[in-house]
Amino acid sequence: MIDPGDVRYSSRMSDAELEKLLNAGESGRIERKESLAGDVPNKLRQAICAFSNDLPRHELPGIAFVGVRDDGSSASLQITDDVLAQLASLKDDGNIVPPPSMTVEKRRLRGADVAVLTVLPSDSPPVRYRGEIWIRTGPRRGRATAPDERILNERRRSGNAPFDLSAVRAVRVTDLDRRSFESEYLPSAFAREVLDANERSYEQRLAATKMVVSDGEPTPTVLGALVLCPRTRDFIPGACIQFLRIAGDDLSDPIRHEQLIDGTPGDMARRLDEKVAAHNSMTVDLVSGAVERRRSSYPIAAIQKLARNSVMHRTYEATNAPIRFTWYDDRIELTSPGGPFGSVNAKNFGSPGVTDY
Repeated sequence: MIDPGDVRYSSRMSDAELEKLLNAGESGRIERKESLAGDVPNKLRQAICAFSNDLPRHELPGIAFVGVRDDGSSASLQITDDVLAQLASLKDDGNIVPPPSMTVEKRRLRGADVAVLTVLPSDSPPVRYRGEIWIRTGPRRGRATAPDERILNERRRSGNAPFDLSAVRAVRVTDLDRRSFESEYLPSAFAREVLDANERSYEQRLAATKMVVSDGEPTPTVLGALVLCPRTRDFIPGACIQFLRIAGDDLSDPIRHEQLIDGTPGDMARRLDEKVAAHNSMTVDLVSGAVERRRSSYPIAAIQKLARNSVMHRTYEATNAPIRFTWYDDRIELTSPGGPFGSVNAKNFGSPGVTDY
């Protein structure tokens, strides 16, 4: 019998290595699907989530073969660009959080075309599909139990974790708004049946959502301080928006209005909406048509989109600068600390397929 663990992963598996895995049958690292019909896309998302969580700790990629039968023979599926695009969309359609590290390619194996999904273990488990943690034990795929989730939380690699998951020693768990966490955040983040069956403690729930380092070390993370601490700026000085309304078109012109907006990201977004509505002048045309026409200086939806992006995608690492929302007579400027991330740069920004997480 062939042990799939004998196959090691470098940058890209050879055809011989993939055929060795294909011949080995389904296991903790291998999934086979004949097509994308019916509920297969959802089952593949569950498999992707399970491979990312890597509960058995293979520390090797999980492989899903699409276009093969249970015995490894070809199912004669046409591996078109549409099929590959549908498979690629499984990782970034917002259902799997955080998005997995996954590649999709068309390979020629055992004389037939096969779609191959390669999923790397996550550096920051647990990974969830629609609010549920999926794991794999041998060929079986299922939902994680509370002990499984605790293992995944403890396994999180703090050295490779993003800045948002680093501890903020000045914040205590008692500084977090428990009522907001349990009545607003949890119902928005998890399926109702998951919460109903959940018997975890408050600290374990905070750890599962990465608001604290772990249930054994309930020190709030940067994420926890941002989302649940009413006094966010006491601990993260840059967590605020500097709103300026300039009477002119240059920063040296007189300031008509100024305000510092702070709080949680949700609080900042709501208060900025109110500020924009107060300054966004409205003209009313009563003579050019049969009915009156109202027009604002700027489309509210466009400003809201830009403002929310500036709040949600800014960096807090190595900077205490606020978000700057500067409203001139002839334009609006938003400045959000940070820049392009990972493989994205100024030259390829906006190009199809260029993204990073």
